[in-house]
Amino acid sequence: MKRTLLNIVLAGILAALVAVNWIGARDYRQPNYEFIPNMVHSVPSDTFAPNANFADGKTMQAPPPGTIPYGMPALPYRATTQDAVRAGIELANPFSATNSVALDRGAVLFQRFCLPCHGATGAGDGPVAKRGFPPPPSLTADHARQMKDGQLFHIITYGQGNMPAHAAQISADDRWRAVLRVRQLQERAAAAATTAKTP
Repeated sequence: MKRTLLNIVLAGILAALVAVNWIGARDYRQPNYEFIPNMVHSVPSDTFAPNANFADGKTMQAPPPGTIPYGMPALPYRATTQDAVRAGIELANPFSATNSVALDRGAVLFQRFCLPCHGATGAGDGPVAKRGFPPPPSLTADHARQMKDGQLFHIITYGQGNMPAHAAQISADDRWRAVLRVRQLQERAAAAATTAKTP
């Protein structure tokens, strides 16, 4: 008796659920209920259509002066030797030479992007140069040591001589980290030279 009663109750619940489902079934021939119709049917302005909301009557507005694309920090320099020198005066490396994380990252970047031409020590004797390509100047020579960080950053960014620009391959922060690695190699070369001169 109890089982029969339970079955009747369950059957009733099932029938009720089926009825609710049937009553609330969506009619795909009709649009959904619009809770806030003004947001659904807002009036857009076409890109090249006239627009009375702006003083010049245009929908598409020019970006404000000085606007740069998101993720692309401004670098107001050209790919010239003069601007490389100017970058050396105006730009400073945001990473400290004692930042071990930045130095480690710089070493990885140097190995990936610089070593093929510049060699493991920066002497300009990389595998590419050993196979007939004109070797680059040594990064440990006096002229390179006298360059400021901003100038090295500019050269990595825009290239110089046979060296291509690396801005597309290396982010701005990573270019600064690569500069740290160059400085590290210069310090090692100078220490080795001092040791060699010591009797």
